[in-house]
Amino acid sequence: MEAIYKIKASEIDLGLITAIKSLFKDREVTITVSTELDETEYLTSNPVNEKHLLDNMASDHMVKYSGEEFETFINGSKEDE
Repeated sequence: MEAIYKIKASEIDLGLITAIKSLFKDREVTITVSTELDETEYLTSNPVNEKHLLDNMASDHMVKYSGEEFETFINGSKEDE
């Protein structure tokens, strides 16, 4: 059995411990405490990757549509399916 609790450290209290004990009864458990990296923090943690991302954001690879052009594009794609 496995249970994952995602809570703030400030929310850890005796009630959580009691809930875990009740859920797992007398079974042996392993408790791992970790934090999650913010996605941006993770992607920019490697300097080479950060440079690549920043270079891509700086280059203008955008395609711009008016609302009518977008509708035509979408409707044309649906007809192709």
